[in-house]
Amino acid sequence: MLKTGFIGAGTVGTALAVLLSRKGYEFVGASRRNKTAKTSKSRLISNLRILDDNQAVADAAEIVFITTPDDAIAKVAAEVRWHRGQSVVHCSGADSVNILEPARKSGAMVGCFHPLQTFAGIEQAIENIPGSTFGIEAEEPLLATLKDMAKDLGGQWITLKASDKVAYHAAAVFASNYTVTLVKMATDLWKTFSIPTDQATKALLPLIRGTLHNIETIGIPQCLTGPIARGDVGTIRKHLDEISQKAPELLFPYKELGLQTIPIALAKGKIDKQQAGEMETLLRN
Repeated sequence: MLKTGFIGAGTVGTALAVLLSRKGYEFVGASRRNKTAKTSKSRLISNLRILDDNQAVADAAEIVFITTPDDAIAKVAAEVRWHRGQSVVHCSGADSVNILEPARKSGAMVGCFHPLQTFAGIEQAIENIPGSTFGIEAEEPLLATLKDMAKDLGGQWITLKASDKVAYHAAAVFASNYTVTLVKMATDLWKTFSIPTDQATKALLPLIRGTLHNIETIGIPQCLTGPIARGDVGTIRKHLDEISQKAPELLFPYKELGLQTIPIALAKGKIDKQQAGEMETLLRN
């Protein structure tokens, strides 16, 4: 198996190092900014080696993953001395391989290997990454290597062009980060009838899980339920009146999300264009 090294021993780098090590990839070491910080990562990788600097990782590994914060990737790529035949891969969702141009000019192969997953903590990342989709940007033969790596991690892969990356990452923000925001807005509404956030979250989670199950098993648009799916103008009007009185800061997102939902309801086929127009007029006023 390839000798792998990581520049950046944060959540993503550590999780990938652990999982790849379990699949037989030879882990040669990692570098990190704070070399004296106490860490529990050594118990996750039995042969964890924190190397002196980024250059030491590049000198030891056949494939180097740059798993620093996104803003530091280009700086690392420019400062390290790379060599021909080596592979240099970053894990940013929004950046293309173009930020690795210094490595390419040195004769290294460059790529991107982005796990389409949320990274709240190392142990959560280790648990969540298997089965994920990986956004891969690379040319052969590195492309084939990264595809195999995704399979070894139990995942799927999609290939991306440089021009795809920002839209790809923005979609991930909608699906993951803004789901948190939506739940926060829902729990804020529950506060208006004196239910605290933790209790509201616990109550709403089965509904969220049911929605995700429907998305997975029935698909969009058939999984859509609720007043817009039914063309229930009266209920929507009640919502608008109540939100404007009790949580006016949520009125704008409610309307905007409703407007985005109307085409899904039309595609499901349970409402007609007249009903859609009535709801659109109500939500725009």
